[in-house]
Amino acid sequence: MSTGHGDVPWEACFRMLNTIGYDGPISVEWEDAGMDRLVGAPEALAFVRGLAFDPPTASFDAAFSRS
Repeated sequence: MSTGHGDVPWEACFRMLNTIGYDGPISVEWEDAGMDRLVGAPEALAFVRGLAFDPPTASFDAAFSRS
């Protein structure tokens, strides 16, 4: 099911990550075989961007380039 259409409490999950001090990257993978990707992916992105939480400053790729 596409992000924002299922039962995952996205905002609560992100807020909890902030509460515990997580400052790493967050990667949300979008997959929905029943929805056109040109419609579903932008809709899911807009949904996540519309949530009330402070996003981490770390990028996904940067988290794996640390030595």
